[in-house]
Amino acid sequence: MGRLSTHVLDIVKGRPAAGVAIELHRLADEGGWTLVGKTITNADGRTDEPLLVGGALEAKCYMLTFHVGDYFAKSGSGQSDKPFLDLVPVRFTIADPGAHYHVPLLASPWSYSTYRGS
Repeated sequence: MGRLSTHVLDIVKGRPAAGVAIELHRLADEGGWTLVGKTITNADGRTDEPLLVGGALEAKCYMLTFHVGDYFAKSGSGQSDKPFLDLVPVRFTIADPGAHYHVPLLASPWSYSTYRGS
């Protein structure tokens, strides 16, 4: 059974990023983005449940939007009132809806990276 999961790491503090708001959108066949769900990372920097599982996971283009600006403002990272990074969109394609797709985000107030995890 396929599933989509994520986690967020605060690379400034070297630990999971708790309390990061995340939105998941799916690209519609006719164009435009459809909101699939919203969640917030837990104390382990993960979501309590997979973002999508089973039949809800389709072979389509998706976008995770991570609200890192709010997270770093609340965490006391020392960034200005106008953060360099506010929303981090990560677009990716699900080719095999029967597989596990894990999309982690490693973030600081000034940079981020992502990859297909396991």
